[in-house]
Amino acid sequence: MSAFARPTRRLRHRTATVLTAAALTLVCGCTPTAPAPKASSSSAAFSTPPGTTSAAPPAAGRAMARSLPERLRIPLIGVDTAVMPLGLLADGEVAVPPIAAHAPAGWYDGSPTPGQTGPSVILGHVTVGRYGDGVFKQLPRLRAGDRVSVTRMDGSVATFAVDSVQTVAKTRFPTQRVYGNVDHPALRLITCGGTRVGAAGGYSDNVIVYASLVAAS
Repeated sequence: MSAFARPTRRLRHRTATVLTAAALTLVCGCTPTAPAPKASSSSAAFSTPPGTTSAAPPAAGRAMARSLPERLRIPLIGVDTAVMPLGLLADGEVAVPPIAAHAPAGWYDGSPTPGQTGPSVILGHVTVGRYGDGVFKQLPRLRAGDRVSVTRMDGSVATFAVDSVQTVAKTRFPTQRVYGNVDHPALRLITCGGTRVGAAGGYSDNVIVYASLVAAS
């Protein structure tokens, strides 16, 4: 099952402001693990940590008006999925897509819509229990320059180019880099990865794709 970063209410945002991450809870399916370290409230500099493949970010596309995401396509890895909204649960954590056959990706509705200025966050499972592979099973195959497109409710398409792909231990989840303010339209795709551990089928790491808008149509 998949492991995701779950921002608290303090990470919820709909505008491009600098965020303070109080804590994260990472989950494998429905099983919580240790929270990640707290992040600084200052803007994080772009870096290339171990486990990251990257290139210089492409020239950012012009920001688009707000419109909810409907479909995510990543041709290189065969992803063509609906996108469901993910809100906050009563405890302040973000809901995740269902553990079910053909479970879609999910957009965290406290983040900008894809194409708006700021980091739009989309989560997807790597496996879905007895149903097999999840929608983001092949996410680690992406490399800098690969294209990701999001079809939005208004009929427009936001196309992103991958800047970098990072595999990081869940206990070192880069909260500020994922959820923190950026000055251009950005996309974050998150799933789990690394070694499968524990009877519940959890994973040791997170896989995070960082991308920037390059075209709007």
